[in-house]
Amino acid sequence: MKLIDNFKRQYTLSTQITIVIGIIAALNFLSYQIFTRFDLTQGKIYSLSDISKATAANLNDIVNIKAYFSAELPPQFMNVRQETKDILAEYQNYAPQKLRVEFIDPKDNLELQQKLQILGIPQLQFNILENDKYQVINGFLAIVVSFGDKQQAIPVVSDTKNLEYQLTSAIKKVTADAFPELAFASGNGELSADSDISAAGKKLAEIYATREADLSGGEKISDDINTLIVAGPTAKFSQRAQYVIDQFLMSGGKSAIFLVNGVNVTNGLQANKNEAAPAELLAGYGFNIEPSLVLDAASDMASFNQGFITFTTQYPFFVKVGESGLDKNNAAVAKLQSIVFPWASPLSVAENKSGAKVEVLAKTTPQAWTMRDNFDLSPQGDFGVSGNKAVYNLAVSLSGPLKSAFAEYIPQNSESGEHRASTDNARVIVISNANFIKDNFVSRYPDNLTFFQNIVDSVTLDADLITIRSKEVNERPLSQIADSRKRALKYGNVFGVTVVVLAFGLWRYFGRKKTRFADEL
Repeated sequence: MKLIDNFKRQYTLSTQITIVIGIIAALNFLSYQIFTRFDLTQGKIYSLSDISKATAANLNDIVNIKAYFSAELPPQFMNVRQETKDILAEYQNYAPQKLRVEFIDPKDNLELQQKLQILGIPQLQFNILENDKYQVINGFLAIVVSFGDKQQAIPVVSDTKNLEYQLTSAIKKVTADAFPELAFASGNGELSADSDISAAGKKLAEIYATREADLSGGEKISDDINTLIVAGPTAKFSQRAQYVIDQFLMSGGKSAIFLVNGVNVTNGLQANKNEAAPAELLAGYGFNIEPSLVLDAASDMASFNQGFITFTTQYPFFVKVGESGLDKNNAAVAKLQSIVFPWASPLSVAENKSGAKVEVLAKTTPQAWTMRDNFDLSPQGDFGVSGNKAVYNLAVSLSGPLKSAFAEYIPQNSESGEHRASTDNARVIVISNANFIKDNFVSRYPDNLTFFQNIVDSVTLDADLITIRSKEVNERPLSQIADSRKRALKYGNVFGVTVVVLAFGLWRYFGRKKTRFADEL
């Protein structure tokens, strides 16, 4: 009987082990067939956006993506290669038949290296530590997206933070029949897209065809242009130049973005009222940029040189607009955490009688005030704090039906033409600050560049690409709290625990003393 019982126990144990192994094998097989994962991060930064999934799934023909990654890379770039593979594999999941991905090492192919240089892809140099000494090696970290005879390069993939946006943009660009064109206005002392705001210019050129539109001669703006950007003018606009912009908008389906300082500030912190704004044009649409400066308790730190010493201090002229000051119903700013506007001016907009939709994209906190005359921009000044604090608009959008800012045709010399009095579809964004997009500020405040790209996309394309770019924020500023609460938290943190421990100790001491006294009785 013992032998039979032992056999039964061993048989039962073997059966159980076999069943468990079978279940594990079945689950392992099913996990390959039915794959899912959960991205619990805010903004789903490790998952493809809906627009990227739709872009891949809706491809009508084959798109080739070639990743030119060298096999020999410094350790810090090995993760970039693997993360790039993972992202491209996820794209392929939504277009297995239409999206072809290939990884290529161009190391020994000189002809291929020359072709990559023609596409604007540089050969990078890396410093690596080998045999106890630093050596320089050459390599590539690039991607080329091609569709038919059209190609779009991502020259350097140094990280994957913005790779989804770059890939989806590239796929859209090569598969589109035509892509929108942007023009940077020139001829009135505007900021140059090649020097002053080169970071913004390069980013926009990745998606759009960009060019200059010289307004100084009074020539009409080409109908091929979808959006006109007027960035930081410093020379006065002629009436004809303003009329040309107006009629560009009145042609229908066009957009204009105005970045205009109310006060110009030099490197030496000298401030002068800006007389170069296209005031007549903007006033015709209901906008008014005051020639004063906004200061806010919610501001950023700024660094200054004094002799051989560099110091950093809170600078109210660097207005920091946080989530509470951004329009959560507008895709261009809905997912941003903060934007810093250096030396901005108050912007007001009148009620639009033509029926256009007015949206305040960015505004200060209620703890803001203005400096109107005798500008003292010194970081050691008193900043002219007044008791009249209020909320000031810094960026406003106007979209929909729009009436011309001019009553009649304004000719160039003796020409004649047809005056367009209105349009059913125009988009105008006015920002009372042009400094925020300059290269020196964009390098410090990356969200400023994201904001600018977003507003360009919102008026030129649609909100799709914005949802990708804004997934990963660069900064999470602390909420502003009153000084009294700051002091309470500070001293509570320093002395609070000590007071609680002492109070507990005294309570225990007197409690025990009372107990002993009762026992003695």
